[in-house]
Amino acid sequence: MAQKNSVVWFEIYVEDMERAVNFYEKVLDVKLENINNPSDPSVLMKAFPGHMEEYGAAGALVKMEGVEAGKNSTIIYFGCEDCTVEESRVVASGGQVHQSKMAIGEHGFISLVVDTEGNTIGLHSMK
Repeated sequence: MAQKNSVVWFEIYVEDMERAVNFYEKVLDVKLENINNPSDPSVLMKAFPGHMEEYGAAGALVKMEGVEAGKNSTIIYFGCEDCTVEESRVVASGGQVHQSKMAIGEHGFISLVVDTEGNTIGLHSMK
């Protein structure tokens, strides 16, 4: 029986959508797009590029009443060619580097950074 990836979607909660979008677009060099929440139009969502049919998980930044940013204990790792590149954009984009690029053995390298909303995220690469 073929196993599927455990994670199929992620959400990163934010207080200031414009500030958060600016951070992620600059650090990851991507363009986030508006998506709608059909059950609650007051929820603002900006999706990361991705395809639900392919390996990995798609996700979005979310601003929703009653959900605070920066208060979780889950880390999402974004895949990179070389995480040093994305890490180098973090401070200029308003974030902080928590742990500079470090080796994780045969699994490559990671950097841990804090976004403008107080969320810790990971950057992962094989080189």
